[in-house]
Amino acid sequence: MRKVDVHEIIDNARFSGFHWLVMCLCALLLIFDGYDLFIYGVVLPVIMKEWGLTPLEAGALGSYALFGMMFGALVFGTLADRIGRKKGIAICFVLFSGATVLNGFASTPTEFGIFRFLAGLGCGGLMPNVVALMNEYAPKKLRSTLVAIMFSGYSLGGMFSAGLGIYMLPRFGWEAMFFAAAVPLLLLPLILWKLPESVGFLVRQGRIEQARDLLNRVDPNQQLGASDELVLVEVKGKSASVLELFRHGRGVRTVSLWLAFFCCLLMVYALGSWLPKLMANAGYSLGSSLSFLLALNFGGMAGAIFGGWLGDRFNLAKVVVAFFAVSVVSISLLGFKSPMPVLYTLIFIAGATVIGTQILLYAAAAQFYGLSIRSTGLGWASGIGRNGAIVGPLLGGALLGINLPLQLNFMAFAVPGAIAALAMTVFAISSQRSGATAPSLLTTAKA
Repeated sequence: MRKVDVHEIIDNARFSGFHWLVMCLCALLLIFDGYDLFIYGVVLPVIMKEWGLTPLEAGALGSYALFGMMFGALVFGTLADRIGRKKGIAICFVLFSGATVLNGFASTPTEFGIFRFLAGLGCGGLMPNVVALMNEYAPKKLRSTLVAIMFSGYSLGGMFSAGLGIYMLPRFGWEAMFFAAAVPLLLLPLILWKLPESVGFLVRQGRIEQARDLLNRVDPNQQLGASDELVLVEVKGKSASVLELFRHGRGVRTVSLWLAFFCCLLMVYALGSWLPKLMANAGYSLGSSLSFLLALNFGGMAGAIFGGWLGDRFNLAKVVVAFFAVSVVSISLLGFKSPMPVLYTLIFIAGATVIGTQILLYAAAAQFYGLSIRSTGLGWASGIGRNGAIVGPLLGGALLGINLPLQLNFMAFAVPGAIAALAMTVFAISSQRSGATAPSLLTTAKA
């Protein structure tokens, strides 16, 4: 009988069609997720006018979905460690797509807010699960890059949302933007058919035959047989309890990650919700304002891929610190009058170092936490970060409500970037001091 280390097979596998399939399916899920999240910033100028909302009311309305995302990340991240990531993803996908379609039928701000909250539950739960799944199957030398490419689907969804808004809002109204979310539901059976379950979850559940088949697809050269014994090396602590995130020297880095997530998501949703409105107030047309949102998300996609490439070649935490520092400068400069090419460049850089850095944070968290607590760790980091996402639209609404100069609005949006850079510096220093090692526990599963 041969003992086979599951992680060793995955870590050393060559990139194959299987990895390509997992990456594309997870990216597709995040495209739909990103569309549903950025849709509010697209329709915000229209619904503010139609319903007569003040900036503060509009900011509060935008936060409903983010409250849902906070609870969704906490609940579904932990739940998926118990029921499997595939089931968790399916539940979240149906929830956010169905609730987004219902948003198109809302006739009052209250109804709109309720449906946005429900959609947020699904969106918040989906992210940590697809990141954990991609991280689990990615070869070690390409892990940051593949997670970043996959997560760029989130920015691509934001681009689709802005691009579709430029075309649909003047012709069909804001409701049509939400009805379009019905299309992804048609693809759900195909996604669930092709999407693999977590191999670690299968081993822990005793579903060895399925785990063996998946590992043969990950690395066809292995050709595991019925007599092979699968060995799963996990970080100590099988429990999916949040307390595990603070044990074995993880406490300082867990808190640092939570603070970085909070600040980064505050900037993402402050910009995503209010950039079109701020630019409209500065004298740009609605079409131009939405094109700025398009540039922001295009930058996010490029920044995530470039940052992931850098993270695989250098220290990922240090790359994140550098990205946060650049975001502070680029966002601060947005408030000053600039020629259009310079303005688009600054927005592109801001997207690359804010939205892109959010994606890199997910990759850093996925690599930091062990398999048995990965969804829990990602879910809690994302859930804590959602508090920042809730504050972002509210902060933008409050700033607009007191009629601050445009420059001060953007400088206020940049402050969290400096705090996040400090938090990730602490994370990097703590990782170096601990050697980024943890005690191991062998869990064996016999064929």
